[in-house]
Amino acid sequence: MQEMAELFTGCRTYRRFQQEPVPQALLHTLVNVARERSCARNGNVLRYAVASRPELVAAMQPMLRWAAAMPPEIGTPRPGEQPTAFVVILREHGAGPLSDIDVGIAADAMAITAWQQGVGSAIIASVNHPQVKELLQLPEDWDIRLVLALGYPAHTSTLVTPQDEASLDYYVDEARNYFVPKLPESQVIRYYE
Repeated sequence: MQEMAELFTGCRTYRRFQQEPVPQALLHTLVNVARERSCARNGNVLRYAVASRPELVAAMQPMLRWAAAMPPEIGTPRPGEQPTAFVVILREHGAGPLSDIDVGIAADAMAITAWQQGVGSAIIASVNHPQVKELLQLPEDWDIRLVLALGYPAHTSTLVTPQDEASLDYYVDEARNYFVPKLPESQVIRYYE
């Protein structure tokens, strides 16, 4: 059990990547893990578009907004540190409200599976939907819900105790490594034993 907990702890959001491609076999594994995960009423309403061709990945970069809590010059990957693949998570138009829970389950399953192989990720919700749909020639009845950016991390991301309880904003050091405040267990969890 400890090994799995450590895997979850290490699976942070990464925003700078080495320019080594994510293996195609791993991308296939990720979307199949997501496809096979539990989903509401076994509706199977999610769809996936995998972009790993360098020209597609480059074209998608300006269609995404990274790290809303930081200035773009810090939170947005610069040329030479951008992800090398994207998985666009979509759902059928008109899918029920529980389908967004399915989206979260799928994104997390892919992120954890990728991290198990040393590939970092960032789950991005701020997406220019029309531009991405046009670029990838996605069907009109598929709605973009999230984009999972993937690549081998080029920075660290460390959990820390909040410096100020009024702010849980993540921050970076001089080397642009990330520090992510998390509330202590005593403030978040109640045990009834």
